[in-house]
Amino acid sequence: MSNSSSMPQFLLLAVADRRELQLLHFWLFLAISLAALLANGLILSAVAWDHHLHTPMGFFLLNLSLTDLGCICTTVPKAMHNSLWDTTTISYMGCAAQLFFFYFFMSAEFSLLTIMCYDRYVAICKPLHYGTLLGSRACAHMAAAAWATGFLNALLHTANTFSLSLCQGNALGQFFCEIPHILKLSCSHSGYLRETGLLWFTVSLGFGCFIFIVFSCVQIFRAVLRIPFQQGWHKAFSTYLPHLTVVSLFASTTIIAYLKPPSISSPSLDLVVSVLYSVVPPALNPLIYSLRNQELKNAIRKMMT
Repeated sequence: MSNSSSMPQFLLLAVADRRELQLLHFWLFLAISLAALLANGLILSAVAWDHHLHTPMGFFLLNLSLTDLGCICTTVPKAMHNSLWDTTTISYMGCAAQLFFFYFFMSAEFSLLTIMCYDRYVAICKPLHYGTLLGSRACAHMAAAAWATGFLNALLHTANTFSLSLCQGNALGQFFCEIPHILKLSCSHSGYLRETGLLWFTVSLGFGCFIFIVFSCVQIFRAVLRIPFQQGWHKAFSTYLPHLTVVSLFASTTIIAYLKPPSISSPSLDLVVSVLYSVVPPALNPLIYSLRNQELKNAIRKMMT
C-alpha cells in the first residue's frame, strides 16, 4: 500500500474514553502550555534585554528556551484540539511535519543540555581556561552544531519513516506522531530494519551525551566538595542534582519508549512514558535551569518593573 496516495490521515490515540476526562486532559495541557510559554517568554525577554546576561550560559539558556517552546508547540496543541473536539485524526502531511519538528527540537535540546553541562564543567573545574574554551565564537559554533544536529537527525528520520509502505491500517497508539508507532504499520521489512538501525544509532549518540553529562557532574561535585564553605556545596548540589535528574528522566523514558520490547507495550504505558519525555522536561526546564538563577530572576524583576 502506498502511504502517500492511500493514507490521507492517521488516527491518534484518544487520551480518555469519557468526555469528562478528555476535558480534564485539555485543561491540564492548557495549563502546562501557558506556564511553559510564560516562563520561556520571560527568559527570552530577560536575556535579550539585560546585558549582564549576555554570557555563555545566558546564550545557551536562550537557545534552550527556544527548544522548549518548540517542543511544547509541536505536540500539545494538536492533543488539546483532539481532546476538546473529541476527535483523533491528523493529516498525513500534518503527521510528517509534527514528527519532523518534534525530533528537531528534542535532538537540539539534548545537545544543548550537554553543552550547558560542559559550560559549567569548564567554569568550575577549569576556570582559567573558561575565556578561551567558551568565547563568543566557540559558543556560537556549539549552538549552531546543536541546531544543525537536530535538523539533520529530524530530516533523516522523517524522510526514512515516511518513505515506508504502510499496510497495517492507520491507527497510531500514541497521542502524537512518533516513529515506533508508525513503524508498526509498515509492511516493508527492509525499511523497518533500516529505520530501526537509525533509531539505535541515535539512541547510542544520546547515551554517549548522557555519559558525558554524568561524568561532568561527578567532576563538578568533586571540585565543589573541596570548597571549605558549605554554602557553596548547597548551591552546587541544588543546581546540578536537578539538572542530572531531568536529564536522567529524559534519557531513561526515551530509551523505554524506543527500545522496549513489543511484549511489554500497552497504550497506557506508552502514554505515560511519552508525556514524561515530551511534555514534562520542556515544562520543567525554565524552573530548573533558568528561574533558579539569581541574576536571571533579578533581570526579570527589573524588566517587569
